[in-house]
Amino acid sequence: MPWQLSSQIPINPVHAAVGRTGKVLFFGGSGNNSSQAAYDNSPNGVRLWDPKTGTFTTPTIPRDSNGDPIDVFCCGHSFRPDGQLFVAGGTLQYDPFYGSSDCFLFNFTANNGNGSWTKVASMNRGRWYPTVLTLGNGQIFALSGLDVNGITTRNPEIFSAFTGWNIFTQQTSNLAYYSHLILLASGKIFYTGAQMGGNRGVSPRTLSLPSQFNQAIAEQVVSGLQAPTNGNQAASVLLPPAQDQKVMIIGGGGTTTTNRVNIINFNATTPTYTAASYLNNPRMHHNAVILPDRTVFVCNGSKGEENITESTLPAEIYNPATNTWKTVETPIVNGRVYHSVAVLLPDGRVAVAGGNPRRGVYENRIEIYSPAYISQTRPTIVSAPATATYNATIAISTNVPATSIKWVHAIKPMAPTHSMDTEQRLVDIPIKSRSGNSLTVQITANRNIAVPGYYMLFVVNNNNVPSVASWIQIK
Repeated sequence: MPWQLSSQIPINPVHAAVGRTGKVLFFGGSGNNSSQAAYDNSPNGVRLWDPKTGTFTTPTIPRDSNGDPIDVFCCGHSFRPDGQLFVAGGTLQYDPFYGSSDCFLFNFTANNGNGSWTKVASMNRGRWYPTVLTLGNGQIFALSGLDVNGITTRNPEIFSAFTGWNIFTQQTSNLAYYSHLILLASGKIFYTGAQMGGNRGVSPRTLSLPSQFNQAIAEQVVSGLQAPTNGNQAASVLLPPAQDQKVMIIGGGGTTTTNRVNIINFNATTPTYTAASYLNNPRMHHNAVILPDRTVFVCNGSKGEENITESTLPAEIYNPATNTWKTVETPIVNGRVYHSVAVLLPDGRVAVAGGNPRRGVYENRIEIYSPAYISQTRPTIVSAPATATYNATIAISTNVPATSIKWVHAIKPMAPTHSMDTEQRLVDIPIKSRSGNSLTVQITANRNIAVPGYYMLFVVNNNNVPSVASWIQIK
């Protein structure tokens, strides 16, 4: 069966991240439960899951100066170049919500692979529902969110390992909570038109970061997005390969839920959203996962807000080569709406978790989807380097003739929350030569296409069947 039930997770998995150990970090802090915010939420709010064994460990979140756990519920996160997850913000107070300024690193390899949290410098602003994005220079960009007084902050800031946080003194447009941001090859940042809640009248646009923090971030509006008010918990994805610079927005909610799918090509002279083939089912609260056969898998969500009576939806797979959607099997578990997540595992399967239709109620079963290629005869990476520098050529050996390999690419591990993932991208690694069972391939020279960090390296045969991944650090 393509869908199989796996472990039961004892927390609300609002946030997820796939580490370079292959383990998946799930966390939610107080977990959308205000009663848990008043006491020690850390045992109930974090689990590190090993998909190979189905077991969990519990890395303890650091505490504040009073010895109380810091609530990471509704933070933002992205990966640092060293493979640690950078976590920024969270919940300072419930009802009304105020944002925390606290920040952490999660090290997947520490504590004998059981992971550990480390507190780092706090932001200049509290941020609840922020967007966090890793830039091509390895620095961390944070945007929007509610501050410590419950007011939306319009001053983004950047974290550097050398200088800490620096805040832009001039405000941006009133960008929404969890605005979907994608780093482009030019170094510009694209707001796709998807977010948590309404768009506040802010249309899709690119952001160009200035050289000085007292200068304004330049904003350039892009046009063409259909159903622009239906971006509430849509999905956004940089279509594979990243070099094509095509961004897709998928579905989303508003006054209604839409099956609209649009694509914008940033390699075009004048980038403009255009219609693509629509979803077979309208949905919001869903997740889009790039598969290693260069298709996009969409699952979770509902036809209506957090309505689980309208969430019995089959998964769908988009093929960029043919601009077509294929309906595939319906999950076993129904009700993966708000706070559901989906991540690509290194073996090419997709792990799906969560679903939180109301406070105090969440879906605790993890389910795994096996795409059709899992049952095929798959190529194997026999050897590949653990690290590579930009513009370098590297050698990869396989268990099959090199002439049978169609693609080599690297996929950034996912770190989703609230239908948003600023991390995932599939970077083509062009094959330069083939000999016997060996390939010579070239890493891109553009740090904005392949953001520095750890990637899952795949080879894919002429039948579009991928290998299991090896891990490689691009730096």
